[in-house]
Amino acid sequence: MTRILLVEDDKSIVEKLSEFLSSENFSVDSASGQDEALKKLECGAYDLVLLDISLADGNGFSVCTIVKTEYGIPVIFLTASGDEYSTVTGFNVGADDYIPKPFRPRELVSRIKNVLRRSGKNGGVIDLHGIRIDTVRGTATKGGRDLCLSALEYRLLLVFLNNRGSILSRSKLLEEVWDIAGEFVSDNTLTVYIKRLRDKIEDDPQNPEIITTVRGLGYRVV
Repeated sequence: MTRILLVEDDKSIVEKLSEFLSSENFSVDSASGQDEALKKLECGAYDLVLLDISLADGNGFSVCTIVKTEYGIPVIFLTASGDEYSTVTGFNVGADDYIPKPFRPRELVSRIKNVLRRSGKNGGVIDLHGIRIDTVRGTATKGGRDLCLSALEYRLLLVFLNNRGSILSRSKLLEEVWDIAGEFVSDNTLTVYIKRLRDKIEDDPQNPEIITTVRGLGYRVV
């Protein structure tokens, strides 16, 4: 069962959201502030953090930075701060998604599932063609050497891995990368990222064997 840590200081929201998510087969734990959240993260293994920006102690941006740096698990911001600055700051510190309050519970569940799928949290360690991806630590290595993937390169790799065997069109990849980046990504930019990813993971980037091109349709990881 997927374990979620809900970091929120509004008791009414905690009670209602915990009840709803439990009915959707999620295991929910809660913390009212930064200190309590960090203590629970030290002791428990969570798959995702739902995080408010305004906390009784500290703030959500600081918590997100620690979560992404030390635990490498997905973070979704739940906040009444819908201004552009808060949104951009949230993504800059590593947030996987951002949902302004009030939100529809079923939309939240859909967003949670999408983030978990994109982040590869349905697995632990994935081995593919000599590449070892640790989705808990958020690392990718080849022959024991860190591939030093950027955040978008890593997430793009996870998109391919989570759709192994399927042909992914460029429009589908653009949709996934846009969701991750929180900003517009052009078709040319996607081409650059795929090239950079191939340069790092392929033995011969000019003749790729991991991320292959399906002419006229898109890309596929076999």
